[in-house]
Amino acid sequence: MSVHKDLILHAEKQNKLYREFALLDEQRETYIAEVVELCKAGKEFTTDRINEVTEKINVLANHRLIPTRKLVTPDMVREYVEKLQ
Repeated sequence: MSVHKDLILHAEKQNKLYREFALLDEQRETYIAEVVELCKAGKEFTTDRINEVTEKINVLANHRLIPTRKLVTPDMVREYVEKLQ
């Protein structure tokens, strides 16, 4: 293959990784927003779904193009909600 084709394939691979990251990150933010609303309402919540998506993001981060994300604890959510109020 020519260098040009190799570069195109490499760029396509990076683009695919970034698109996957963007979708997962959006899903993570949605889950965080849901948990924050539950916490504000004084209802029980779990961060399991947030952290499942976070783990998937962090696996993608092994490719160096994708930033890592921290796992979220219930205490982190409570502290955030307290700061909002």
